[in-house]
Amino acid sequence: MNVVSKRGLNHHISKALACRKELEIWYRIAKQANWRSLADVRVDYRTADLVGRLLIFNLLHNKYRLIVRENFQGQSLFVKAVLTHDEYDRKEWMRWNK
Repeated sequence: MNVVSKRGLNHHISKALACRKELEIWYRIAKQANWRSLADVRVDYRTADLVGRLLIFNLLHNKYRLIVRENFQGQSLFVKAVLTHDEYDRKEWMRWNK
């Protein structure tokens, strides 16, 4: 998968240092992956969810959420945000689903 972009992910890491290691591991796994569906994603991340075109990954035992817009056909992932559980519950992230 082409993860767009590493620089953007690093920006989100700087705001969520507690999950830095987990995000770096996610990046390495996603970069090597050949995900074509949610079922493929769940082989690596069994708790991942798909809401419209947004993949939601749980980090640090649900303390954070990684929001990624998927393009399975184009083999691309667009990192949108790393949110705390409270930020996620506000549902402002859904604007990226359009």
